[in-house]
Amino acid sequence: MPTATSKTFLITGVSSGLGQAFAAGALEAGHKVIGTVRRASDADAFAALAPGRAHPLLLDVTRYDAIPGAVDGAERTAGPIDILVNNAGYGHEGVLEESSIDELQRQFAANVFGPVALIKAVLPGMRARRRGHIVNITSMGGFITMPGISFYCGSKFALEGISEALGKELAGFGINVTALAPGQFRTDWAGRSMDRTPRSIADYDQVMDPIRAARQAKSGAQPGDPAKAARALLAIIESPKPPSRLFLGSDALDLVGQKLEAMAAEIATWDELSRSTSFDE
Repeated sequence: MPTATSKTFLITGVSSGLGQAFAAGALEAGHKVIGTVRRASDADAFAALAPGRAHPLLLDVTRYDAIPGAVDGAERTAGPIDILVNNAGYGHEGVLEESSIDELQRQFAANVFGPVALIKAVLPGMRARRRGHIVNITSMGGFITMPGISFYCGSKFALEGISEALGKELAGFGINVTALAPGQFRTDWAGRSMDRTPRSIADYDQVMDPIRAARQAKSGAQPGDPAKAARALLAIIESPKPPSRLFLGSDALDLVGQKLEAMAAEIATWDELSRSTSFDE
């Protein structure tokens, strides 16, 4: 049931995966959720979760021209949006040399340009009200990298950078921005939600074949619990000082820690050359 502190969420991609878990968690906590879906059957199923509080919104986030009108209509139905959760997106797996520019454009359309279009649609209202929270679901792949998902990592690095800079732009308006970066969670990200480029260059077999086999074998057995990710989302929403970035999962923290150590060592090794490029005073 709604509470005195209930908020209105807009969560993209609620028909599966983390988006589904985020929406379920918010509804269970008594909030209203506008959830984007791409199929009418999914809209009906979402509305049935909590009649009067679960508001489905048929929307493809890569149709940028449709976003302002869709957000405006949703707010007229459900009320002003307090929390935007940019969750919709997918993973592209493929060696860069084997993958097309069209695949790169589609990856950025879903994972970067769509979220930015949604941010632009909700910001005027949030700024006028001097409150709000934008949560961009990035990935540990927005900080660490792995071979075979260069387009995906690139898109998540971009969304991480946008989130961090945006948070500084909005700091004076009472609007928080958090990049929520999951590790491996038990969703279908590595299954039907992943677009795979066919293999064609034998030189990459030793790199890609074991990675692709391991990823497919681990699908459905990842360590992260989506319901616990939803609880983490609610925790940062309720925090008076939410983080600008939060990694989810021990796997993410371990890999990020390893990268930070390697970065610090490399910076130290090349410190003299880095400093040599300044004008002599």
